[in-house]
Amino acid sequence: MRKTWLNSIIRHPWMTILMVVAIAVAASYGGENLYFRGDYKVFFDKDFPQLQAHEEMQRLFNKNDNVSIIVVPKEGTVFTEPMMAQIKELTDEAWQTPFSSRVDSITNYQHTWADEDDLVVEDLILELDTINPASVQRTKEISTVEPNLVNSLVSPDGKVAVVNITIQLPDQENNTDEVIQVTEFAKQLTNTFAEKYQSADFYHTGVILMNYSFATEGQKDMSTLVPGMFLIIIFMLSLLLRSLTGMLMTMVVIFFTITATMGTGGWFGYFLSTGTINVPIVVMTLAVADCVHLVASTQFAMRQGKSRREAVEFAMDLNLMPVFITSATTAIGFLTLMFSESPVLADFGEMSAMGVMIAFFLSVTLLPALMVVIPMRVKVAPEHHGGMEKLADWVIKHNKIILPVSSAVMLFFACLVPLNEINDEATKYFDTSTEFRQSVDKQEETISGMSSISWGLYSGEPQGINNPEFTQVISDFSDWLRIQPETDHVATISDTLKRLNKSMNGDDETFYRLPKERELTAQYLLMYEMSLPYGLDLTNQLNIDKSSTRIVSTLKNLGSKEYVALEQRAMDWFAINAPQIRMAASSPTLMFAHIGETNMDSMIISMTAAMFLISMLLIFALRSFRLGMISLIPNIGPAAVGFGIWALISGEINLGLSIVVSMTLGIIVDDTVHFLSKYQRARNDGQNTEQAIRYAFSSVGRAMAITTLVLCTGFSLLTFSAFRMNADMGMATAIIIFVALVVDFLFLPAFLLLADKRENDGMKGETKLANTKF
Repeated sequence: MRKTWLNSIIRHPWMTILMVVAIAVAASYGGENLYFRGDYKVFFDKDFPQLQAHEEMQRLFNKNDNVSIIVVPKEGTVFTEPMMAQIKELTDEAWQTPFSSRVDSITNYQHTWADEDDLVVEDLILELDTINPASVQRTKEISTVEPNLVNSLVSPDGKVAVVNITIQLPDQENNTDEVIQVTEFAKQLTNTFAEKYQSADFYHTGVILMNYSFATEGQKDMSTLVPGMFLIIIFMLSLLLRSLTGMLMTMVVIFFTITATMGTGGWFGYFLSTGTINVPIVVMTLAVADCVHLVASTQFAMRQGKSRREAVEFAMDLNLMPVFITSATTAIGFLTLMFSESPVLADFGEMSAMGVMIAFFLSVTLLPALMVVIPMRVKVAPEHHGGMEKLADWVIKHNKIILPVSSAVMLFFACLVPLNEINDEATKYFDTSTEFRQSVDKQEETISGMSSISWGLYSGEPQGINNPEFTQVISDFSDWLRIQPETDHVATISDTLKRLNKSMNGDDETFYRLPKERELTAQYLLMYEMSLPYGLDLTNQLNIDKSSTRIVSTLKNLGSKEYVALEQRAMDWFAINAPQIRMAASSPTLMFAHIGETNMDSMIISMTAAMFLISMLLIFALRSFRLGMISLIPNIGPAAVGFGIWALISGEINLGLSIVVSMTLGIIVDDTVHFLSKYQRARNDGQNTEQAIRYAFSSVGRAMAITTLVLCTGFSLLTFSAFRMNADMGMATAIIIFVALVVDFLFLPAFLLLADKRENDGMKGETKLANTKF
């Protein structure tokens, strides 16, 4: 069957080329169905508990997606007449932001005070023409002590102010276009003010800006990294294969592999996102690995004196099984990502697995047909003794030193693996070169972190906010939050109630406390809400029937461990102090904090399953239980060494790195399978262990080196991504793939010499006996 199929390709190459290209073109047409989603929610399943809590708060209270404009005066503070005028004007203009529902700043803050028996509620700065030294001084005195403002809309030293725009995006799956529209408006607005006044610098943060960065950085990677990788592969293949036609044929296969993969993804309804944008690079590098083995083996056979057709047939016969096994195991590794807690990572795994198998199909159909019809010039050199042969001799000569040293090195780095910690920090997903990261760092440096957690407190009764017991819990919990080391600011309704109570008692500071009676609280809130202007009501803190409230704590930009620990302490606080109150915590910050840990747990289970399946597949393919078991060491060792090295480089495992082991498992198998299959072929031909190792090095060593170099270069290219998940994943993957080659070139042959020592000694004894003269 296999022989008939191979013969049909070699005997009818043009028909094969036309049929395969037609299939690839048909698959590629699905690419027009692909679209891009740039919001952070693509990383979470709809059933993810933290996302459900977030969606519940978004339904009960106003959505809190926002754009924060950080205003930093070039000189002095914001408490000058020109700066107050600028902030006032910016606040008024910000209402024109698309999809905006609320704008907050120190100028439109709804300050309250008593006028005899009346409650007065109005902006701190009413109009531009009311700005004078007295109004500026009053604004400074109020805003730098008011809990709702200081460390939120103004820094304690007055050197930074914030204009916060709340955005209500349409209820639809993909809001990328709307996010871009809002962001571009906000940036154009601040550009206008920067040019007009030239007295302040402007920075942009907030959830909308984070979504915008997810979208734009992903699209930027696709427009720069993919073409860059294509050019690098052209250069490397021309240099390493030393064959222009071999390089061109490989590039044809790569081109159709990428277009067919993305097109097939479009047919199946996948979309592109920051997490899947690097699928073309992954597929490109893996397609190169398949092609290089076939081209290099063809060149090897032609050097032995075979004709081009004979060489192609030899290369296909030699590599069909190993190429299939490596493709299948790589696909299995990627498919384990289906168990990821993050849908976008599951999509990445599924699309990559499709690409791997498409690359295999094109490599064993289109490529051999092209090699038959397109000439390749290779000099005949049957006694060729190049670098691989010399490396084989060196390894065989020093195997007794190489084996213990390489084993000790692997064990040493494996011991470092536990030093890694799972830690996701969403605000640092972006490189410091990006505008968003620079703005986040500026906000953290001058006023507060950008991260936040919304705490929903549910009383379970309509108008529960009027219950003194409930409001006391709100106040106590808010005070507890303020003293937590992670907290920069707390926005809570209890501060408003205290201020109203003070205002309704002649602004007497001794009355800055919660009202004691339910009726009094209800009266205060009614009077206050009736005095508030449009867009500045309390729906961002209270739900419609006032049974629940939302407290928002702005946090320092820390890692997932700190945020999860804070959430747990808050749950413990309620269990002890207010068990009758239901509390739920949510925010993008908290969602990313949880996804890393839950994803790692699921990946450990899936990795174990993948290791078992791959081991069974190798035993079946190599038809040797012993070789299948031997292969486990060079398959597991590189990942252990790679993460040991990562512990020294960073020590942090984020969402992107949590999938690296599953992703690289199948790729690592590539070198091991090719080496062992060639080794086994030589042993079956009657060669002893040393001869079989030399044959493996000479027949496949160069191809292994080339594919590893190309794979490392491809994944290393991802380190130039401004999106840290992709950059870290690329670096860790490149390290592991390089270590895999070193293990297969040093440890594996040395281990084979030890494992086959008894049999090898027996063969040497027989040879010695045969040569003895009597």
